Amino acid sequence: MKNLFPWLPPDSFFRFPDPDSATDEGIVASGGNLSPGMLLSAYRQGIFPWFNEDEPLLWWSPDPRFVIFPDKLHISRSMKKLFKKNRFEVTYNSDFDSVIKGCRYTSREGQDGTWITGEMENSYRELYNLGYILSVEVREEGSEELAAGLYGVRLGNCFFGESMFSRVTNGSKYGFISVTEKLKNEGAAVIDCQVYTSHLESLGAEMISRQDFLEIVKNNI
Repeated sequence: MKNLFPWLPPDSFFRFPDPDSATDEGIVASGGNLSPGMLLSAYRQGIFPWFNEDEPLLWWSPDPRFVIFPDKLHISRSMKKLFKKNRFEVTYNSDFDSVIKGCRYTSREGQDGTWITGEMENSYRELYNLGYILSVEVREEGSEELAAGLYGVRLGNCFFGESMFSRVTNGSKYGFISVTEKLKNEGAAVIDCQVYTSHLESLGAEMISRQDFLEIVKNNI
């Protein structure tokens, strides 16, 4: 069993250990920094940051990997009815600040908080300003407040989903279905969901091997 993983000094830049060297849980390394260059390098290598406030910066590449292929999106009958009624209004990159704050502060059943620290929020705001973030804003008609939202990193034909929140029933599903259809029409090959959730499984997400995921990323960025 692999229990140890490399520590990256704060001035690390670009190159991570081979994901195949990850621990059984999927940890590739710890340390480093959350600069735009290091974050983008991580995603290009199939690696993402995930850590709690009281933990060191951890970099992950789990095996298997949870993904959704846009052409395999499953839309339930009940969700189709909501779209037919235009239940929500969906926009893109119109209010990233509210989306990431919603992801950070909206309470979730069974959780005390989220992994999005202040440092993490600032780092992804930098990526947004550089044009690498796709955010999805979901509103009820006539309301300025977000009902739901999600965001992720867009590189080439890959979308690396990071976080979502919902304040109303089916809000995040509505946003996720909308952005998946958008990405499908734009030729996206895969949406990275990182780790398993029943919420995304109901929309068609599936497990694939890390090796298959890395090959998809390599061929589509």
